[in-house]
Amino acid sequence: MRIHFIAIGGSAMHNLALALEYKGYTVTGSDDVIFEPSKSRLSKKGLLPQEFGWFPEKITEDIDAVILGMHAKPDNPELLKAQELGVKIYSYPEFLYEQSKNKTRVVIGGSHGKTTITSMILHVLSYCNISVDYMVGAQLEGFDRMVHLTNENDFIVLEGDEYLSSPIDRRPKFHLYNANIALLSGIAWDHINVFPTFENYVEQFKIFVDGIVNGGSITYNAEDIEVQKVVENSENTIRKFPYQIPEHYVEDGVTYIETMDGPMPLEIFGAHNLSNLAGAKWICQQLGVDEEEFYEAISSFKGASKRMEKIGEGKTSIAFKDFAHSPSKVKATTQALKNQFPDKKLLACLELHSYSSLNAEFLNEYKGALEVADEAAVFFSPEAVKIKKLDEVTNQQIMDSFNRKDLNVFTNPQAFRTYLFQKDLHQTALLLMSSGNYGGLNFDEIQELL
Repeated sequence: MRIHFIAIGGSAMHNLALALEYKGYTVTGSDDVIFEPSKSRLSKKGLLPQEFGWFPEKITEDIDAVILGMHAKPDNPELLKAQELGVKIYSYPEFLYEQSKNKTRVVIGGSHGKTTITSMILHVLSYCNISVDYMVGAQLEGFDRMVHLTNENDFIVLEGDEYLSSPIDRRPKFHLYNANIALLSGIAWDHINVFPTFENYVEQFKIFVDGIVNGGSITYNAEDIEVQKVVENSENTIRKFPYQIPEHYVEDGVTYIETMDGPMPLEIFGAHNLSNLAGAKWICQQLGVDEEEFYEAISSFKGASKRMEKIGEGKTSIAFKDFAHSPSKVKATTQALKNQFPDKKLLACLELHSYSSLNAEFLNEYKGALEVADEAAVFFSPEAVKIKKLDEVTNQQIMDSFNRKDLNVFTNPQAFRTYLFQKDLHQTALLLMSSGNYGGLNFDEIQELL
């Protein structure tokens, strides 16, 4: 098959392009800008466009399908040409479904934890030599790509994002997968640019659960009230498997989980990660992994990329970075680090980077999110607010929203860097939360502070 990608440079899109090239498809693509690591990875396989921009002449009738990325606009010249010629156009999730419609589809959904849970499942299956197709939202240790597609495997494990499918398809991605086996980890309002009310957001998860194939199953976090309501009120004829945080304890900075063979040390920590582990165990058992095998495998799981990733350690100090940016993730991640290192001072730094987090109306959702930190700082870029065409956000608004009078607020990257690098981090746990880089912070330099 010959496949053309419009906006090939995205994290998800370029991984799908690599997966199809590996499968033997002829792959081409376009984009107006491509950053690392996508650029190098595409170039290595000969898939990097020779020049950036959109070229309608690339769209010809002998193309079997066009895959349209979210970065493209509805009036993209290549998209218009494909529509004119009648070339089949897929969104990213539509194409994944097309590739897996004859497989058992395992879909991991939820506002938070889905990347980590999917990563845990794939880690365990790999350890147990169980081959599956997959799509996950982070680069995993021991895996070449974030997407893997075959003709042979019976199962595919998909991270189920609730964001839009494409510029011309406003349906959430996870609605299009038609799950056979599903998991729902949590519901906490996000993506307010698409789902302006909490009720509208919750409705997407109801549709997801009701769309599970008859006779399928939903594994769900019974400790999340919204999840519990959505799942238990669904009249879909599916099996329902609740899970909760397992018994555990922390000793000398290590978390131990209770198993049938006694306490077992873990590489990961935090109540949210233990909840993720419990959900992953249920899914793996449905895929043929017994409990003993699961625990043996999960003991070596170090976490998904950019999720509570240790970036430095000194004699008395330690530093982590995390992708957390939504209020529920920020609160859970901060609490996890406080619980894991109760004898250390916790310095928690957050960059408000996403559309929702920079929205003046949404900011109040962050109330109390940093309350367990001994010292806290928030960085945001006024320029990013302008680019997103949002109302101006003031430092006072940030302080009021987090309900912390001692909150350090920064809008200048150099000022934040100076604040951080002048800190005495003796006996401190440093947490840097962001989906960005604080205006240019080099995370590799953090070790110098410790």
